[in-house]
Amino acid sequence: MSSTLIRGKQIICKILSRTEAEIIDDGAIFQRDGKIVEIGPYSELAAKYEPDEVLGSANHIVMPGFVNGHHHVGLTPFQLGSLDYPLELWFASRLSARQVDFYLDTLYSAFEMIESGITTVQHIHGWLPGPAIGWPDITSKVLQAYADIGMRVSYCFGVRTQNHFVYESNHEFVAKLPPSIAADMETLLKSHEVPLEDFMWFFEALWKQWEKKADDRIRLQLAPANFHWCEDHAITVQTEYAHKYGVGMHMHLLETPYQMEYAHRRTGTSAVKHLHKLGVLGPHLTLGHGVWLTEEDIDLIAETGTMICHNASSNLRLQSGIAPLNYYAKKGVRVGIGLDEAGINDDRDMLQEMRLVLKLHRVPGMDSMVPTSPQVFQMATENGAQTTRFADEVGVLEPGKAADLVVMDWEHIAYPYLDDTISVLDAVIHRSRTQGIEAVMVAGEVILRDGKFTRVDKDALLAELAESLKVPLTDDELRRRELAREVFPYVKKVYDGWFRPDAYESFYCTSCQRYHAPQG
Repeated sequence: MSSTLIRGKQIICKILSRTEAEIIDDGAIFQRDGKIVEIGPYSELAAKYEPDEVLGSANHIVMPGFVNGHHHVGLTPFQLGSLDYPLELWFASRLSARQVDFYLDTLYSAFEMIESGITTVQHIHGWLPGPAIGWPDITSKVLQAYADIGMRVSYCFGVRTQNHFVYESNHEFVAKLPPSIAADMETLLKSHEVPLEDFMWFFEALWKQWEKKADDRIRLQLAPANFHWCEDHAITVQTEYAHKYGVGMHMHLLETPYQMEYAHRRTGTSAVKHLHKLGVLGPHLTLGHGVWLTEEDIDLIAETGTMICHNASSNLRLQSGIAPLNYYAKKGVRVGIGLDEAGINDDRDMLQEMRLVLKLHRVPGMDSMVPTSPQVFQMATENGAQTTRFADEVGVLEPGKAADLVVMDWEHIAYPYLDDTISVLDAVIHRSRTQGIEAVMVAGEVILRDGKFTRVDKDALLAELAESLKVPLTDDELRRRELAREVFPYVKKVYDGWFRPDAYESFYCTSCQRYHAPQG
């Protein structure tokens, strides 16, 4: 059994409210065999324990590891050739992405996440062609990458049983295409038409192979990919499986106004109200994005204990809108933070994302409710943990919890001067950078120390990834690149007349109108 005494100028243990946090000055944490045994003054713990190692100092900040509540890929879509189009067009542009080794790709983003203090990730996989029999080998590469680097992963595979390319059936869409691309698009879309039964077989196969593996750092969830991608039966069956296996579900929902319009055309009401009618809402469910919600939707989400993952960078980059975070907070909705495909800097930097979330929602008005540093920090730690399968172990620092934590140099924030009236939480949220992170610990194991990964060779693996992408594009990759360009205008045409933000009482539109001054 290994033990560590982790010392800090301040230990940020957990958030108590929107304005308060439990912080221990000149404190320490004693962990043994991956679990926190005691937290208290450094002088007392140093006298009481004889650890195998001492980490940190009186010039460090110690805090819980961050949780990326919504993640998909390694190399970003931009790196693979997709500009930041509106989401529905962006799907079309991603046809051109080339094949990347799944193991190396997963490590690429894991490097960035850990370097910004992320210790747990909600990895939402999918968008793979069938048959399902080939998925276990691919998933094994993804999960082995996380196992090798040492971070925690709550993994789910996106279920898509309809409308694989646009918000109408594959058959309807292909029928609108010219012969020059219709056959190729039909072949491509048919490869993604996998029966629901195969998805559920795959979940159970994953459960047997990977649940609680890699020193219990791998756990599984379910993911009905989005409302337009699943018919009602697919959503309710997954809900039944979630209850049967005691796991959560993560579902993209109402990311764009076009998804709002789709839900109204399909159900005559909002997607949230329809999911509530199906019995899907509840504490087991996390909704990714949730930008285009009505006030009634948000009330339902709050009443049922449903959670939301806020993906601020993604929503900005893909012109989806700005989620009503302040109203979520007012209603008591639990909200985590996700970096989605990539953050505003085209990377996976949780420190940057917290800063963006803090400042994006500063609406006008001297008495307006706006995000606070403790609130945003809780979104990136405890709240994010609640959306994963590790809710009971991570997100806060207290005895009995896992020793998942970050050790940050204080000087990189405070040098050459920082007024002593600035709280440590405000300082971390406003000024910290990835270069200030000196150690990242998961389950009592240091997986990043002084900028170096302890389990894997980052430089060698990145060189291997770079080398693998020097080969010429295959015929299939070249054809998909052509298809992406040729099909683009037909995708756009599908949504003619769909953008009707004034047709519904969405909170997004209502709040925008509140802050537009009258003309004249």
